Amino acid sequence: MRYRALLWLALVTASAQAAVYTYVDANGNRVFTDQPGKGAERVPMPTRSGTSAPATVTPPRTGKVVVPSKSTVMRYQMLRILGPLPDTAVREEDGSLIVTLTSEPALQPNHRYRLLLDGEIAQAPGRSPVFALSNVDRGTHTLAAEIIDQDDHVIERTPAQPVHLQRISLIQKRRVHPCRTADYGVRPECPLKDKPEDD
Repeated sequence: MRYRALLWLALVTASAQAAVYTYVDANGNRVFTDQPGKGAERVPMPTRSGTSAPATVTPPRTGKVVVPSKSTVMRYQMLRILGPLPDTAVREEDGSLIVTLTSEPALQPNHRYRLLLDGEIAQAPGRSPVFALSNVDRGTHTLAAEIIDQDDHVIERTPAQPVHLQRISLIQKRRVHPCRTADYGVRPECPLKDKPEDD
């Protein structure tokens, strides 16, 4: 008898929990209850058998796979100018300047190095970390390196650092290596007008 009473109580409780009613009270608020009062509407409840895992919603397939852009996701831990070192004096007769870059990790596909001399692009960007500049004016200049993507967007950039280029003048070259007779008209510092007349 006690077992039947417990079973009947469980069935009543389950049916009461399954019935939900709703109505709008005098203040205009929506109220949910298990009591079927005047003007209350029964809310349909989904039927569940046992405890099942919540359904997984699969987004519709559009046929287009979205791949995050490496240029926006990829970040470099380090980009710097290996040489010349900051504030270095470089002595070159023809104003040539070799600039070497390094990055960590290595340069990624579709990325390029770009070198700036005094804030202007020194050469066309490329994948080589070595830039060979020529005929750079003597004096103090600034160097900065960038990594850019295929759309020329800057991903990483170094601070500008100074470098001092010292070019040997023609007079200095002539003092170091005096002109010989065969040098006149051949070496820039030995023009023909300065060639001594033959006795």
